[in-house]
Amino acid sequence: MKAHDGMYIDGAWRPAAGPDVIEVVNPVDEQVIGTVPAGTAEDVDAAVRAARAALPGWAATPPAERAARLAALRDVLVTRADEIAETVTAELGSPLKFSQAVHAGVPIAVAGSYAELAASYAFEEKAGNSVVHHEPVGVVAAITPWNYPLHQIVAKVAPALAAGCTIVVKPAEDTPLVARLFADAVHETGLPAGVFNLVTGLGPVAGQALAEHPGVDLVSFTGSTAVGRRIAAIAAGQIKKVALELGGKSANVILPSADLAKAVNVGVANVMSNSGQTCSAWTRMLVHRDRYDEAVELAAAAAAKYGERIGPVVNAKQQDRVRGYIEKGVAEGARLVAGGPEVPREQGYFVAPTVFADVTPDMTIAQEEIFGPVLSILKYEDEEDALRIANGTVYGLAGAVWAGDEAEAVAFARRMETGQVDINGGRFNPLAPFGGYKQSGVGRELGVHGLAEYLQTKSLQF
Repeated sequence: MKAHDGMYIDGAWRPAAGPDVIEVVNPVDEQVIGTVPAGTAEDVDAAVRAARAALPGWAATPPAERAARLAALRDVLVTRADEIAETVTAELGSPLKFSQAVHAGVPIAVAGSYAELAASYAFEEKAGNSVVHHEPVGVVAAITPWNYPLHQIVAKVAPALAAGCTIVVKPAEDTPLVARLFADAVHETGLPAGVFNLVTGLGPVAGQALAEHPGVDLVSFTGSTAVGRRIAAIAAGQIKKVALELGGKSANVILPSADLAKAVNVGVANVMSNSGQTCSAWTRMLVHRDRYDEAVELAAAAAAKYGERIGPVVNAKQQDRVRGYIEKGVAEGARLVAGGPEVPREQGYFVAPTVFADVTPDMTIAQEEIFGPVLSILKYEDEEDALRIANGTVYGLAGAVWAGDEAEAVAFARRMETGQVDINGGRFNPLAPFGGYKQSGVGRELGVHGLAEYLQTKSLQF
């Protein structure tokens, strides 16, 4: 167990304003593996002031130099990839191979993508008799979640830096250790003092102080829809820009012409990935009535293989929450075909990989985000019925469509009310915009559309 001191403010680790600490618990064995300072409004104020002071200089830094700094950051993350993976495994419980490939690998790719974008983006363009300037929006408050702790930091920090913004990051209290490691990586690149700052702390204290600080120009938040509403309300009081990536209840639509076995197996893997703690997970599998029983059998068999392969959920509260949803699914009449509410291990915050059949669209497990390894399989009559079910939630973050003919899948995907759709198992693309419709959020992350969130537009007429 290591006690970590200080906040990263104005280019150095500085003592926290208060004495309180947050314990970081390994969800596999429930042991405390470290502590970090519990930041206060005073810490937040110091960080925002540092970011504000650094803004003019960083905003004036040529894009090519900002690109070089981001490339250097990517290179440092590469050298620290093993340490990143081990840290995430310790504080999140993710299996090491997954941590290496995703929790370390994806942030490296995202940082690299923004190094290239910063160098190539047209920060100035002509529009008739006007010149349009794309300028940094200012000081950014980044409040990040625990499920992909480094990716969500880099997905905010990299475009902010590319745009010329300065930033204060408040990481999730469950997974702050990799955030501190990231701050050390930033320091190693020689980024000017105050451009990047890190304050650890609790959401209702440090997070709220950051969101409502008058020195912040943009709040970028990833997390629950409930907290997103609160942040939006705080920002509205100051007419402050927000970017919100919130909940999801994504549909995996398997059309009758699809390769059923492949679609089901990939769909189950998607839900079980990261122990189901993925906002974009395809947690609703929609199957035509003629192939429904076969799909249920395939899904149950696929889920059974994940019993010893997935890690725990992040903490005891999350374990209780997910098990509560499973119990509610049973109570509302859904049929368990894999897993269940019973705790599969004596130690650790594990949840059994669970699959429900006979789920109807109005059931709680078909409408609310569970954020655990739980799949609901729903039956549809025809494509119009499938579309109605797919679009029939308050969310619209992601989804998938499978069909024997790609054009058929694309035609269906175009009618889905969601921000991102994978066609026949399409691969993750760090350049593609990510974000939601409806209550899944406001704005986009990744690629050029993610960069645009951190820019302000000014036109000069001649």
